[in-house]
Amino acid sequence: MYKSKHNPQLPPTATTLGGAQTSHPTCTGASMNISGSASGKIVPTKQGRTMGKPVGSMKNVPSDYMKGGAKTSKVQSLKQITASCPNLLQPSALKPKLKPDVPKLSEAPPVMNLVSSKNFVVANAVETILAAPKKSQQGAKDYLRKDDYGKVPKYLTNIKQDIDAEYEYIRQLQEQEESAARDACAPLDEQERQSIIAGLKAKWEQVNTEYQGATHLTVLDSAGKKYRKEKYEAELSNIEKDIEKLNRKNIMIARDNFGY
Repeated sequence: MYKSKHNPQLPPTATTLGGAQTSHPTCTGASMNISGSASGKIVPTKQGRTMGKPVGSMKNVPSDYMKGGAKTSKVQSLKQITASCPNLLQPSALKPKLKPDVPKLSEAPPVMNLVSSKNFVVANAVETILAAPKKSQQGAKDYLRKDDYGKVPKYLTNIKQDIDAEYEYIRQLQEQEESAARDACAPLDEQERQSIIAGLKAKWEQVNTEYQGATHLTVLDSAGKKYRKEKYEAELSNIEKDIEKLNRKNIMIARDNFGY
């Protein structure tokens, strides 16, 4: 049987197949495989280039799963660590000892079984008998004859002075607040008060005239009529309140209203 020396997987010369989605010319072999001497495909095949991969090809294979120790190494046993790296078992810091160490053989043992011939009972009795007697007080102390009897203690005098100083400080603060309040306000001039009242009365007459012109409407069939009626009533009420306030005595006005 005759067998060709050329690769049977290569595309034929000057073929138009296999050139989809490439930058090659329309005839894939026209310029590169015209002599048929190419060693590989002119346009390499790519899996799922146009239609994608087959349905179900991306599913997980049950037999192909991650085994134990595939990503990390196994933990060594204590015997293996002792044999390979014994320095890892040494503590980094030692705790302080709560009890003293056991005495060594080279140290001298403490003296034991010491005996004294002193009779502590008799010695204590002799010391008590030979002790000098304590000095007794000459009668009870008379507190009525003390130098400071009936006088006010010094600490009470200091406390009273501190309290008086605090009261004086509070009184000064109150006076400062009152003076500041008086400076912030000024009495309203009588002529100016009368002119303001006259202006409010004229304003009240004007609003009342407009309000009386709309009182004959007994049926408020629109939002505009209802709004105007409520507006006139509110203005009349506010003007009457202002006139009532101006009729009082000793009216004080803040200086900010005068532009001071």
